[in-house]
Amino acid sequence: MKLSAKKMFLALLLCMGQGGMLSAAVRLPKLVSDRMVLQRETELKIWGWADPGEKITVRFRGSHYYTETGADGRWHVMLPPQQPGGPFVLEVNDKVIRDVLVGDVYLCGGQSNQENPIERLVEKFPEIPVSNNHMIRHYKVPYQDVTDGVREEIAGNAVWHSATASEVLNWTSLAYFFATELYNRYKIPVGMLVSSKGGTDIEAWIDQAHLKDFPKLVVDQEALQGLKEARRDKGSGVWNKRDFDDSAWDTVEFPGTWDERGIKVKGSVWYRKSFDLPASMVGRHAKLYMGRMADCDSVFVNGTFVGTTAYFGPPRKYDVPAGVLVEGKNVIALKLTAMNGHGEVVPDKPYKLQGDDDTVELSGTWKYKVGLDRAEADQYAGRLANLKTAGSGLYNGMIYPLRDWKVKGAIWYQGENNAGRAGEYAALLKNLIAGWRETFAWPDMPFLLVQLPNYMAKQDKPSDSGWARLREAQLQVAKSVSNTALAVTYDAGEWNDIHPLDKKTVAKRLFLGARKLIYGEKLVSSGPIYKEMEIDGDRIVVSFSETGKGLAIRGGGKTLKHFAIAGEDRKFVWADAKIKGNKVVVSSPEVEHPVAVRYAWSNNPEDANLCNKDGLLASPFRTDNW
Repeated sequence: MKLSAKKMFLALLLCMGQGGMLSAAVRLPKLVSDRMVLQRETELKIWGWADPGEKITVRFRGSHYYTETGADGRWHVMLPPQQPGGPFVLEVNDKVIRDVLVGDVYLCGGQSNQENPIERLVEKFPEIPVSNNHMIRHYKVPYQDVTDGVREEIAGNAVWHSATASEVLNWTSLAYFFATELYNRYKIPVGMLVSSKGGTDIEAWIDQAHLKDFPKLVVDQEALQGLKEARRDKGSGVWNKRDFDDSAWDTVEFPGTWDERGIKVKGSVWYRKSFDLPASMVGRHAKLYMGRMADCDSVFVNGTFVGTTAYFGPPRKYDVPAGVLVEGKNVIALKLTAMNGHGEVVPDKPYKLQGDDDTVELSGTWKYKVGLDRAEADQYAGRLANLKTAGSGLYNGMIYPLRDWKVKGAIWYQGENNAGRAGEYAALLKNLIAGWRETFAWPDMPFLLVQLPNYMAKQDKPSDSGWARLREAQLQVAKSVSNTALAVTYDAGEWNDIHPLDKKTVAKRLFLGARKLIYGEKLVSSGPIYKEMEIDGDRIVVSFSETGKGLAIRGGGKTLKHFAIAGEDRKFVWADAKIKGNKVVVSSPEVEHPVAVRYAWSNNPEDANLCNKDGLLASPFRTDNW
């Protein structure tokens, strides 16, 4: 019977199941690495893992900090708030992290337009290939989508990259242009921590606690915990030990099949055999013959692992190293795994411990106990039928592991995947923001939001639009959730490409919001936002906030475009719209008794041109709730 190398390796891991990594010195999170950027002017946590009780020294900028690893193998120190600068060196015991900067760090989340590779933009923006900025850095969090619980560490082996010409093509495009804007204005180091994945729904990025209003997206935590416990081999790391008390175990004649011995299990069974050793074998090398078995075995002598075979067939012949066998009582422990049942210790094969002068026969009565029964896990399957389609998978694997990394704020660019379900998006986005703020223990964590750009072919007549409704949801959140800012981008897209190249414009508008929201500059950072309407005969008068120096038509044009009006019949037609002070008067000869107005309400409203005199576009809106 032939198995691929990959299958044999996986089976070997399953059979061994001896949890626990090899003992090692200090291990650091993957983010704590060369070229990293630490957030300025806030207390910083540096953490990691090591053997229990190991003394840890962290050295940074002329100071040192002591701690000691706990019983769980974890340690951390807190660095006091740091002023911006660098590069610096950070040392953790004998590990040296070089080229460390202190500045502002932004967490960038979302789907494909957040992670659009910068290499796609080099023809449109020729400054990219010759970039020479070593003071801005980028880290792309590797994909890790897991719905069965949060992860403590990010996946993969990504590294920090600077924006020098030799490294800049490792960046994502929006992060690059935002970092460039920020550095050029404030001259402090910038770190962009990008956790995004193309083609993903917002619910994948929200923790389970904040999906409770969406039952189909919630995992049954009780069943999940039960499943994890049922899948845990109870004997791993315990039942193999020489001094383990197996007096309460049942006995079984060995060899023999599980079916013959009445063992009705799909999983793993542990066997133990105690015997007295002949004096000639004490401390000496020996050969252990364990016949043949189905399916896979792991064998221990006095707690020492001596061998494993991952599948049915080969004879089991293992070396027992010198020093393992002792005077008096010795113990062999066998873990036999057959996930489909029908485990077998094949009769009429040699089961013995062979020394140079003496032999210990191992057939006869052994003790046994079930370590894992798959049937216990199967009972939870029905309650976890939605495990693959539940929410939180990317939060669990790509946001939660970042929770101790201090940031200046978050940039969220997502929505394309949810445009067909825009009605629930505002609630989901609010819950995402609330959940991330809890995760990072920062109730006022700033969020910069990107409104969906224009996309798809322009339509001749007013029509409804999932993209317009999702833009509306994004605006609702920006208006109702504190410490948020919205970048309006319906002129920065491409009708025939869902991944538009002009990320520089998007970054500039995001940064304008950051300058006001995060850095406290006094400026106009938003275009006009619909406030209220008043019906005046055959006209509707629309009022706005965020008008700045006043309303205007983009580009100095003379005609406002993409306003639509409707009467009680709810049939929208293109309307005449004129600016009157800080209001817009909308009408149409086709609608004698208007009741509703819509602006830029389509998939692709790129010709919509209402703005303020600061040049910032009005956000799309509707006055109806149809």
